[in-house]
Amino acid sequence: MTADVSEFHYGLVTPIAAYLMACLGAVLALRCTTRSIGRGRGEKRFGWLALGAVSLGCGIWTMHFIAMIGFSVDGALVSYDAGRTVLSLVVCIAVVAVGVFLVGLRGSGPVTLGTAGVITGLGVAAMHYLGMTAMNTGGTVHYDTVVVVLSVVIAVVAATAALWAAVSISAVWATVGASLVMGAAVATMHYTGMAAVTVHVAQAQTGGQSSTSLLAFLLVMLAGPVAALILAAAIVMFDPEVVGGQRDWPAAPADPALAPSPWPPTDTPHHPVPNHRFTP
Repeated sequence: MTADVSEFHYGLVTPIAAYLMACLGAVLALRCTTRSIGRGRGEKRFGWLALGAVSLGCGIWTMHFIAMIGFSVDGALVSYDAGRTVLSLVVCIAVVAVGVFLVGLRGSGPVTLGTAGVITGLGVAAMHYLGMTAMNTGGTVHYDTVVVVLSVVIAVVAATAALWAAVSISAVWATVGASLVMGAAVATMHYTGMAAVTVHVAQAQTGGQSSTSLLAFLLVMLAGPVAALILAAAIVMFDPEVVGGQRDWPAAPADPALAPSPWPPTDTPHHPVPNHRFTP
C-alpha cells in the first residue's frame, strides 16, 4: 500500500534550520572565494578555495539531512545506512570543490562557468539521491521522473548562480544577499526532489517517526559537518580582508634607502648651503 509521507513532522523547525545552514555554507564559500581572488598561485589561494568548497559542500549536505529529520512515513520506521550517508557527504564536497576550483582558478568565462555549474549541479543532485538510497523504510521508494528531472535542473541552475556569485560579488552585504538567494535555491531543489517521492509499504509498523534512534543517528552524522562550518566561520570572522575588504599592508622594503619619503615632493630644487668658515 502507498503510505502517507510528510516533510514537516516537526513543523517549520526543520525547513527553517535547513535553510539557515544552506545560507551559512553559501556566505562562507563566497567570502573564502573572494579572499582567494587576486592572490598569486600560492598555498594561501588554494587553501581559501579549499575552505570555500568544504563550507559550501557541508552547508548543502547539512541542509539536506536537517530537512530529512522532518521526513516521516506513516506506519513505517525510517532508518539510514551510515556508509552511504557518509559517502553522500564526500560526493557533495568533491563535486563542489571541482566547481569552486574551476571558477576560482580560471575565472567566470561562459565555458568555464557552464562546465563548472553542470558538474556541480549534477553532483549536488547525485548527493541528494544517494542520500535517499541510504534511507530504509521497510518498503520501496518510487520517484516521479518528471519531478526528478526538474529538481536536477534546479540544482544545475542554483550551482551555476552560486559559482558566478563566488567570483563576481565581493561586497559584504551583496554577499549576504546572494547567500540568502542561494540558500533558497538549494532548499527548493531539495523539497522539489522530495515531492517526487512515494513510499509503498507491505505492512504497517509501530513506532513511526517517534523513534529517538533516527534523530540520534542524524544528529551524530551532522556533528562533523556542523563543526567544520563553525571552524570555517571562525576563520572568516577573524580575517579582516574577508569581513571588511581590507587589504594586507605592503611589506617594508629591505633597504631603508628605498623607503618612500614621508614628506610630499616639492617643485623647488634643493640647493645645498655652502659651508662658510669665519676668518677673523
